Amino acid sequence: MKCKSIYKASIYVLIFFVSSCNPPVEKYPSKSISPMIFKKHGEDGVDTYRIPAITTTTKGNLIAVYDVRRNSSSDLQGDIDIGMSRSIDGGQTWEPMKIIMDMDKWGGLPEEQNGVGDPSILVDNETGDIWVAALWAHGKQGKRIWTASGPGMKPEQTGQLMMVYSQDEGKNWSEPVNITPQVKKPEWYLLLQGPGKGITTSDGVLVFPAQFKDSTKMPYSTILWSKDHGNSWHIGTGAKPNTTEAQVIELNDKSLMLNMRDNNKGLRSAYITKDLGATWNVHPTSRNALIEPRCNASLIKGNFKVHGNTQSVVLFSNPNSSVARDSMTIKASLDDGMTWPQKYWLLIDPGRGRGYSSMTQINEKTIGILYEGSMADLVFQKVNIDDIIN
Repeated sequence: MKCKSIYKASIYVLIFFVSSCNPPVEKYPSKSISPMIFKKHGEDGVDTYRIPAITTTTKGNLIAVYDVRRNSSSDLQGDIDIGMSRSIDGGQTWEPMKIIMDMDKWGGLPEEQNGVGDPSILVDNETGDIWVAALWAHGKQGKRIWTASGPGMKPEQTGQLMMVYSQDEGKNWSEPVNITPQVKKPEWYLLLQGPGKGITTSDGVLVFPAQFKDSTKMPYSTILWSKDHGNSWHIGTGAKPNTTEAQVIELNDKSLMLNMRDNNKGLRSAYITKDLGATWNVHPTSRNALIEPRCNASLIKGNFKVHGNTQSVVLFSNPNSSVARDSMTIKASLDDGMTWPQKYWLLIDPGRGRGYSSMTQINEKTIGILYEGSMADLVFQKVNIDDIIN
């Protein structure tokens, strides 16, 4: 079975090879809107933009958040803030960037020791509020928070889980709220969000993917949830050892699927919960359906008009490789994430990048994807659902 490819090629036809299938991909001119350079290295004096997260508000506006890594491309610790860009025309144009999370010189330490990054975003479908979660690292000069964070609850001891929210479509944002005391266990070495996006369930529960390192430093994927529109937050148990960055959707039976980056390189893990993360069970696709090179991914679900008929579609994006962060690909499932036929795969960038991506449904025919591509730090592209399910 041949994979399909859509990529900006002017009038030329491109032929690519996808790492997950041996035959050459199908060739034809681009049908999608061309990729848009969203943020590039050095723009506005910023060294690197990373970790995209994008969502669609209840009024149809697009909100994108991302790391603003001012001095280098390195992960926390560093002078990193959370930037936000807003589009009110479906991604055709974007308003100037705003900084919505900046811990400044907290505690008398310089900004390079007060970085905040790895954002995740969700929209409360009942109130319209927009929530962004991120990790704050304090006082870990010259160290990576992933290994430097320790047990305890204070900023000097351990990474802090921060949130901000907007109640006016992203025009204004709250001051950062520290929810670490609500959800972290003192013996854990680290707790943070799963960068990307969360969901509102059909019952109105806000759910963020998350991850923690327990008292033995073993990482686990899990979820954060709120039943009172973000006034209080709770955390699930670890789904599977040695998993980290994850994405979550609600399945047709109202269970939640957590699709996880697995440190056992090569394949994604997937678990389900019916009790908001109190207990977990292996999903049939775990470690046998979706390949990865150890990288974050995006997973969304929505009702789309496919060839004239409205149906539920699950979409997944990541570097379609088990060895390298190249071949950014969108895949579709028409059976609630049980199968991912190659005929529903769409290659959007064959080159190598940093590999993170985030998708959102723009309307019943179109998705938007913001990804770390081969063309720039962050690339935005609109894709017609019929180009994926053809």
